[in-house]
Amino acid sequence: MHALIASLQHTVGAAHVLTEGDLTAYEQDWRRRVRGKALAVVRPGNVQEVAAVVRACAAAGAPIVPQGGNTGLSVGSTPDGSGREVVLSLTRLNAVRAVDPDNLTMTVEAGCILQNVQKAARQAGLLFPLSLAAEGSCTIGGNLATNAGGTQVLRYGNTRELCLGLEVVTPQGEIWHGLRGLRKDNTGYDLRNLMIGSEGTLGIITAATLKLFPQPAARLTAWAAVPSMEQAVALLGLAHQHLGAGLTGFEVMGRFALGLVHKHMPQLRVPFIDRADVPYCVLLENSDSESEAHARARFESLLETAFEAGCVSDAVVAESLAQAHQLWHIRESIPLAQAEEGLNIKHDVSVPISRIPAFVAHTDALLAREIAGVRLVNFGHLGDGNLHYNVQAPEGGDARAFLATQEARVNDLVYDAVAQFGGSFSAEHGVGALKTDKLQQYQSPVALSMMRAVKQALDPQNLFNPGRVLGAAAATTAAGQKN
Repeated sequence: MHALIASLQHTVGAAHVLTEGDLTAYEQDWRRRVRGKALAVVRPGNVQEVAAVVRACAAAGAPIVPQGGNTGLSVGSTPDGSGREVVLSLTRLNAVRAVDPDNLTMTVEAGCILQNVQKAARQAGLLFPLSLAAEGSCTIGGNLATNAGGTQVLRYGNTRELCLGLEVVTPQGEIWHGLRGLRKDNTGYDLRNLMIGSEGTLGIITAATLKLFPQPAARLTAWAAVPSMEQAVALLGLAHQHLGAGLTGFEVMGRFALGLVHKHMPQLRVPFIDRADVPYCVLLENSDSESEAHARARFESLLETAFEAGCVSDAVVAESLAQAHQLWHIRESIPLAQAEEGLNIKHDVSVPISRIPAFVAHTDALLAREIAGVRLVNFGHLGDGNLHYNVQAPEGGDARAFLATQEARVNDLVYDAVAQFGGSFSAEHGVGALKTDKLQQYQSPVALSMMRAVKQALDPQNLFNPGRVLGAAAATTAAGQKN
């Protein structure tokens, strides 16, 4: 592979082909559970260099692992341990190419940090609504590759709904120039949506044209105590009735999840944490295009109705933007607090909203019965049916030993329950390398067959992210076709 390294150095410059030193940032996943070994880390500076890198790797038969901010939770952008895979980092492609206020679009490169995309939109007096806890380090290319969700899916949709066009490098090293900011374009198959959510297995996204929105005239945030998950769902129904499209966020948080924030981050004042009669809290946000007064009147009407209906037992309404940020910071600190508590088992599941209370009651009881002392960290985006239904080891126990002996069992129990209630084992984190066996288990044979056919058609060498999403089956199919 010395010839390949020399070719890559010639293409992007020796300083941007990393083979020695501490490569932990590129070779270890965000949760620090997996560490791989890359043949090299290559950092191209433009789309032409990306295409040239792909052509060189294809000629040498070297697999490529596309990588953005490496903040994913499904081990989809971390190299394996073979030392054969080239990590293609897109972080140098970080330009905002254009903002078109009249078309309500902006075109950005894949390595742009999400927070910088938000800032560029804000500087133009507009809004890019994608928001998630890792926005200070994740990249828009990674968000698109995984079809990231976040806290405002309820109003604006997943990343897929926020994208109008893509620039993509194919496994043959060709460039698809698809950066048209059109909201209507029925000229053949929807290649854009095929690439979004494919986790770098079909093409490498190098730039995107994104939708922008007017900044809301007012934004109100409330933290409500609810007596049960059933009442949280009832509150969501009332919020839809009273706020309509103005409902931009609706998060549910279990008492134990908030207790971890209170324990490990005592500087954050968690509302109602001392009340044993509050099993769940809801964080809801209303964005209004008319005025502060109009928004507040609708918000107060919602809360008044919710109190009368018994959906809410207490509530705190943020009186300033700073207070709203503090409330959201508590919600976004749950994963960090859980990490402070120790190693844990994460689940990113979706269930029809109407069935979430029954799913939670069933699965809580099932895990408590099957695994003594298990602790449940349940929180997430109730407004769109997505729960982060995580499992913490028994208090005082050896968390690493718990994962080694119980993780497979816990996953089977949770994912079987998700399937029983008509849900999905991966709502917004993707499949990556972590859940390929679950895709084979829970996805239909017909769907898997179509997915493999698409992979084989676009990437017959199995060059892009081999072993991710479709797992070893994709490699086997590609090898069989070549022979």
